Order: sequence, then C-alpha cells, then structure tokens
Amino acid sequence: MQANQRDLEAGIQTDFSNRLSYGGYLRLDQLLAAQQPLSNPPHHDEMLFIVQHQVSELWLKQLIHELRAAIAHVNQDELEPCFKILARAKLIQQQLFNMWAVLETMTPSEYAEFRPVLGQSSGFQSYQYRTLEFLLGNKHAGQAEVFKYDPTLYAQIQHDLHAPSLWDAFLQLLARRGLPVPAESLQRDFSQPYSAQPGVVAVFKTIYQQPKAHWEAYEMAEKLVDVEEAFQLWRFRHMKTVERIIGFKQGTGGSSGVAFLKRALELTFFPELFQVRSEL
Repeated sequence: MQANQRDLEAGIQTDFSNRLSYGGYLRLDQLLAAQQPLSNPPHHDEMLFIVQHQVSELWLKQLIHELRAAIAHVNQDELEPCFKILARAKLIQQQLFNMWAVLETMTPSEYAEFRPVLGQSSGFQSYQYRTLEFLLGNKHAGQAEVFKYDPTLYAQIQHDLHAPSLWDAFLQLLARRGLPVPAESLQRDFSQPYSAQPGVVAVFKTIYQQPKAHWEAYEMAEKLVDVEEAFQLWRFRHMKTVERIIGFKQGTGGSSGVAFLKRALELTFFPELFQVRSEL
C-alpha cells in the first residue's frame, strides 16, 4: 500500500537559522501576538471579534495604499494606471463585505458576554476608516477630533481632511483636459463636504454621450461607480450585522448604533455620477 505522504523535494530549504524565513518576512511573531482578549475568563467569541476587526484594518491599509496611488496618478494626468488600482480596490471591498458573514455567526448573547470589556472603543475611532472616507471625499472636520489624543495621527488626518480627494483630483484633471468643470467645484475649501453641481452633471453627460472621444474619463467614471457601490454595500452589511447582534442598543462609542449607521447610507462620494444617469 502506498504511503499517504509526499516526500520533500531535494531543493526545499529547511535550515533558516541564518536566512529570512516566511514568518520572519511577514513578522508573524508580532502579527499573531496581537490578539489579546480582555474578558476574564476569556470568552471564546472575543477572539473572532478581534481577528475580524484586525483583518479589516489590514485591508483598509491596503485600500488607503491603493487610493493614494490613484490620486497621485490622477494628479500626473495618468488615468490608465488607475483602472487596475480601482478594480483591485473593488475586490478588496468585496473581501470586507464578505467578512461580515463570519461575524454574524456570533449571537447576541455571545457578544453580550464580552461587550463590556470594549469600554468606549468603537469602529468610529478607526483612523484608517476615516482616512479612507476623506480620500474618497466624505469630509467632516468634527470626525477628525476623536484623534486629538495622538498628535501624529491627528496631523495626518488633518492633512487628508484639507487635501483634495480622489473626486476633486479627477475633476481637476477633466478641467485640465478642456472640459467645462465649474469653478466652484475646483476652487473650494477641500475640508468641506462636496456639493453636487449641475455643471459637473453636464460634463459627465458629455462624457457618457461621447465615450469614444473621452474614453479614459468614461472608464474612470465607471470604476468610481464600482467603488462607491461597493462602499455602500459594505455600509449596509455593517448596519445589518450590528442590527442582528445588538439590535437598537447604543453603540459602544456613544453613537445611536443602527440609527447612526443607517444615516451613513445617504452619503455619497461622487454624486454627479449617479445624477447623470437620469440625464441620459
């Protein structure tokens, strides 16, 4: 009878006493030591809660990395590299969306066993999530104040609050390419929420009606629609997961919980890209 094993190939390395290993490259000693449940005795599902949110933060880090690269390309009048970047961003967003299904295996009574150890900590305090929203254009100066406890974080958040978003950068590129983007959409305080302009809708109507003449802008617009749609689906799934696990209780950070998350569904990053659909 054949043995149920696979022999090691002669070339496989087994001695890592003086060379970089897989675990060393990924810093797994640090990464896997970062899960420190606070419940005493440790509640089984607290590990899931921690891992879920830590993995989410890792994906948020990658999304921020991708969006900063996209903004840099747009500022250099390079739209084509953004197509792959934003396609990747959409797939990362799908990973974030699907992760909620794992957390939903935790019941309300199981979460209640360790929820008190969270104190006032909340996802609202995720500086990476806030950075992501600022990069996409959902600006709100008050949301930056929660990071004042860390001067380094606060300085970075303030920088992103006042910097042009991906949408701002795209509109500036369209103006540089000769399209009549209204001045009020270009010369504004970027720390303030963006307001839709009929003139921008008209610009995108031209782009959508003449895609061959404006192919890169047309493709970029559709990639941005993908990202916004995926973000809204993530927000909705987040809200439904919270509703499923804690109902309509107050959030740990002091928010109204589900009601607060529902209001976020009304926010939009690229409003004219949806308004123009009624004009075509």
